[in-house]
Amino acid sequence: MPENSATAVYTHGHHESVLRSHTWRTAANSAAYLTGRLKPHMRILDIGCGPGTITADLAELVPQGEVIGVDADAGVLEQARSTAAERGVSNVHFAVGDVYQLDYPDDSFCVVHAHQVLQHLGDPVAALREMRRVCKPGGMVAVRDSDYSAMTWYPAVPGLDDWAGLYQRVARANGGEPDAGRRLLSWARRAGFTDITATAGTWCYATADERAWWSGLWADRTTASSYAQRAVEGGHATEDELRRIADAWREWGEQQDGWFTVLHGELVCRV
Repeated sequence: MPENSATAVYTHGHHESVLRSHTWRTAANSAAYLTGRLKPHMRILDIGCGPGTITADLAELVPQGEVIGVDADAGVLEQARSTAAERGVSNVHFAVGDVYQLDYPDDSFCVVHAHQVLQHLGDPVAALREMRRVCKPGGMVAVRDSDYSAMTWYPAVPGLDDWAGLYQRVARANGGEPDAGRRLLSWARRAGFTDITATAGTWCYATADERAWWSGLWADRTTASSYAQRAVEGGHATEDELRRIADAWREWGEQQDGWFTVLHGELVCRV
């Protein structure tokens, strides 16, 4: 998010292999740095909500409050609405929105949350300023982003180094910053925040099922998603190179001692 901004392109798109990852995300595994601070009455804006699994979790944590999920892609919001309906969550609503121009008055929300959004933006500082604008005094702006250069794995399957370099090139050509996690604190300070709590969190994939899931979705994403299309059209890789990287993912996924960790930067910024 936002797809409609000239300063950034959402690198991954919404291919099934991408949503396979996004629908795995929960407040517990992706927003634990924030959830302990929530109160039942809070009004929350969830930016770049995607298929809405985190959004619905947040709504359940504020039963006397309200959560609005916004995303630039109208199609994925239909899945988010279905997610909430299937779970019987009634205090959540979804709308198309642009993080640079949020369609809400000043001081509208107790919490403004964005998970894996700032890394895709050409101007994350401007986005943080806009998030601050719609947050009430005393409220919180909470952001979490991964850091691709800090991802680490074992064993050292050579093709995964190729994947890491290719992803960095494609993401930066699209106007984003794949090493956003380490930059969050700097961006927030530039956006004018002074009361900031900075932490880090991880995802770790080390069981047979986790390896199969993680390697499979990245193998598929490397050959069939918008990321793959942009890699080829941008001259960053050939289709043969993408297939070799996908094969490397599958090879890693079959390793009995395979281990992969994703590092995230996390911020809670008081307004």
